Amino acid sequence: MTAATWRETLKTEKAKPYFQNILSFLEQERSQGKEVYPPKNQIFNAFRYTELGDVKVVIVGQDPYHEPGQAHGLSFSVPDGCAKPPSLQNIFKELAVEYPGYRIPESGNLENWARQGVFLLNATLTVQRGHANSHSGIGWAEFTDEVIRIINANVTGVVYMLWGRFARDKCSLVDAGRNLILTAHHPSPLSAYRGFFGCGHFVRANEYLIANGRGPINWQL
Repeated sequence: MTAATWRETLKTEKAKPYFQNILSFLEQERSQGKEVYPPKNQIFNAFRYTELGDVKVVIVGQDPYHEPGQAHGLSFSVPDGCAKPPSLQNIFKELAVEYPGYRIPESGNLENWARQGVFLLNATLTVQRGHANSHSGIGWAEFTDEVIRIINANVTGVVYMLWGRFARDKCSLVDAGRNLILTAHHPSPLSAYRGFFGCGHFVRANEYLIANGRGPINWQL
């Protein structure tokens, strides 16, 4: 696939005023004693674990978990030793239905998926402790829209798993003729029974990847 890297393709975007304003806002929040998640050195973990040319699957979340110790820069994922949030539990339940014999893991750390090419991106990359969606209006949407455009321009044969409204808003940025777009309700307990359960996305993703010569994802952690 592409030899382009995140560092190269995002260099111009990170120099733009709106992105610098995001960084200034986060520093101001911290200087006022507000806790911002994930930790500063983990905000861009999705980009560290999955290089641009290695992206096979894109899973878009809304924003990071907002309780202490949960967020570490990968959508839906939590560090080892952290209790699995309900949405992640539902993701594993769906996997167990799609793949008989799938063992629901004790840990909710999805780093292994990321290293296989599953790009775990939140639409908003930071959040204030205890306040879900608190940073949705500071400019992150503009940045993550550009991230999707970059993937679309540089990598073909990618599966986009877009769950919930925030994720589905990214559909228009993807060329459906060169990639596979899968949409469903969000896996949260409030909506999982309205179309996430039974979506079959994990099997369909691997079927598409195999058909396009890209190799399947081992969803078993």
